[in-house]
Amino acid sequence: MQPCACSKHGPSALFWKFECNMSNVPQIHRHKTAIGRAGLSKPFRAALESHLIHFETTVFDYGCGRGDDLRNLADSGFQAAGWDPVHQPQAPRISADVVNLGYVVNVIENVEERANVVRSAWDLAKKLLIVSARLVYEAKEARFESYADGCLTGRGTFQKFFNQLELRDWLEQVLVQRALAAAPGIFFIFRDEELRQRFLEARYRRHRAVPVPRMSDILFQQHENLLMPLMEFVADRGRLPAPEEFPVHGQLAEIFGSVPKAFAVVRRVTGAERWEQLQQERREELLIHFALDRFGGRPRFSELPADQQLDVREFFSTYNKACVEGDKLLFRTGNMAELNHSMEHSPVGKLTGEALYVHVDALAHLPALLRVYEGCARSYLGHVEGANLIKLNRVEPKVSYLLYPEFNTDPHPALAESLRLKLSNGDVKHLNFRDSTNPPILHRKETFLGPDDPRRERFEHLTKQEERHRLFDDTATIGTRNGWEKVLLQRGVTLKGHRLVVRR
Repeated sequence: MQPCACSKHGPSALFWKFECNMSNVPQIHRHKTAIGRAGLSKPFRAALESHLIHFETTVFDYGCGRGDDLRNLADSGFQAAGWDPVHQPQAPRISADVVNLGYVVNVIENVEERANVVRSAWDLAKKLLIVSARLVYEAKEARFESYADGCLTGRGTFQKFFNQLELRDWLEQVLVQRALAAAPGIFFIFRDEELRQRFLEARYRRHRAVPVPRMSDILFQQHENLLMPLMEFVADRGRLPAPEEFPVHGQLAEIFGSVPKAFAVVRRVTGAERWEQLQQERREELLIHFALDRFGGRPRFSELPADQQLDVREFFSTYNKACVEGDKLLFRTGNMAELNHSMEHSPVGKLTGEALYVHVDALAHLPALLRVYEGCARSYLGHVEGANLIKLNRVEPKVSYLLYPEFNTDPHPALAESLRLKLSNGDVKHLNFRDSTNPPILHRKETFLGPDDPRRERFEHLTKQEERHRLFDDTATIGTRNGWEKVLLQRGVTLKGHRLVVRR
């Protein structure tokens, strides 16, 4: 047997050894799997968008390839280092808050070695390990040569294409840790339980605006600079702050007698109704969080962040009651009749005979049961990058994530991709319409948005114009680009942006 092709890189490359020149064993060109990229890779984008990487966070890229992610992170001011058996074999493998193992496990043909690499990366992670791999629907080549538990590509590289649940289950088996789906093919494994809870809670938080004062009040005006932080806190968490959570707690108590009395002034000036609504929204938000937390394994009450412990006591009195209510809400998603009823009474979304379609920006306006329904799919898939419409099936338990890249700019945007998850068995189906000459298109875009979305007015104006010209009469034709263009031609009209004009 000839010397291993990676032996020149020294002991640091032993985890990724090549099987070379052995009889009946093909040569695997792992060095060809590293690709160059202009921007950050998907795993790092997912971590940044989830606020898991900050300027104080240390980052280590285990298998950094050509180092493009490291350069991009460093240029943005982040503390990042990396190691690669081919391109940076002499670099030390060091511990860091966040360790990324990006698209590495899928190019290792040896099953035992693949697991060892994951364990080695986990040993370096102080707070979070990110693991990503290629999924089955990402296979681009028409033909592959089967090899081991994956295949050989035309470039002589090995690829193991996972499905989403297979990847999650494998990671949990290897590390004996819960793996949370961050995106299709990307999982977060947390060592820091508080960070994990922050990540899960943030998925279902909605932005709440502070109610505006509606009448003059001398006491409010005199101390508005102290009362505004109190209002912002209550708007965000739905409850009054504890002394340790609020730096000016003592000042408010000294001026008003107590923080509750200070907030009584706020309620008198701004009105009580909106504050009660905010409290209800926050309670519902926590209930959704506890319902979906069952997927990742609920922590003990003592492991919750201190502010979440206070939330539980305020809204549920005990952690057990919160979990019981969360379970009831989660189990209701298995009742299609109840899901259907909730869709029919949803304040947002476009309802068809098959499904409810809603824009991602309007998710927070859905009833709690539907948010958990969608949350079940997100627990499997994580965040689907680029998806801006969500299809909640009302016939069987399926959720689809739809990508309309020109949703804001095109009056009738075309569907580029869809990713559908069947909740009953975890089956994922991917469809690509980017090269289609006659893709499906959207109409009545305002129906997908929330009631306070600033885009609604412009979209509604176009819909009214199109209704006056009876462009929606033939629903069987207008659902695709070619059919829609034919109807426009027949009616003698055309579109200029979001405005309908008569053809000359």
